[in-house]
Amino acid sequence: MKYDGEAPQEELATGERSTRNRVARSILDHGPSTVAELAQRLGLTQAAVRRHLDALVADDVVSPREQRVYGTRTRGRPAKVFALTDGGRDAFDQSYDKLAADALSWIADQEGGEQAIAAFARARIAAQAGAYRAALAAAAPEERAEALARVLSADGYAAAARSAPHPQKGEQLCQHHCPVAHVAEQFPQLCEAETEFFAELLGTHVQRLATIAHGDGVCTTFIPKTSHTPHDDVSPKTDNASASNASSASTAGRNPA
Repeated sequence: MKYDGEAPQEELATGERSTRNRVARSILDHGPSTVAELAQRLGLTQAAVRRHLDALVADDVVSPREQRVYGTRTRGRPAKVFALTDGGRDAFDQSYDKLAADALSWIADQEGGEQAIAAFARARIAAQAGAYRAALAAAAPEERAEALARVLSADGYAAAARSAPHPQKGEQLCQHHCPVAHVAEQFPQLCEAETEFFAELLGTHVQRLATIAHGDGVCTTFIPKTSHTPHDDVSPKTDNASASNASSASTAGRNPA
């Protein structure tokens, strides 16, 4: 079959969809991104990225927003970033959100309200804690944030650790995806239990700066620089002492920002 140097229209359309999916996937994996960042990661021209973003915005897969700045704001207008919409996340995340939300609502009604949800959230994390404890126990103290990011990524959270912006002294743990974000919108105890667990694993207080469940493009947790090292046997607890200790972990899923 001869194409006279041109691919058939359906092949061109398939290529366009594939590249468009790569753009959306890059935003999922790395969080809200500028045109320049997407072009660099994907090896595309900025003009090509803008064209695909225009189509994704028209399809309500991504939306433009002003880039949030933590710490000291520099001069000049903040760069525009593109973040996944709820519909865009749903395209990647096959979940049973309504079933989960209904189950948690039943637990709250039947078993004691918010305290029952908090107990469930901690028990859920405790059941999954083994791999996290092992990963951090094997890492050097200065590499524990990165180790936590790796094990979170293995569980579908597309996480990364990076130095916190000046003047903060520490690191930021960024989770670019949350498989339970829609449920956590209704039940912030899920985010709170997760933040408590991070504090226990890392052996220091942490502060949740932003959450996807609250409408931010990425879940961001600040980990201050500390000389303390976590206990190798750290695991989530549900007693009052743990709750008191975790109160400094943050205002968690209710995003103080």
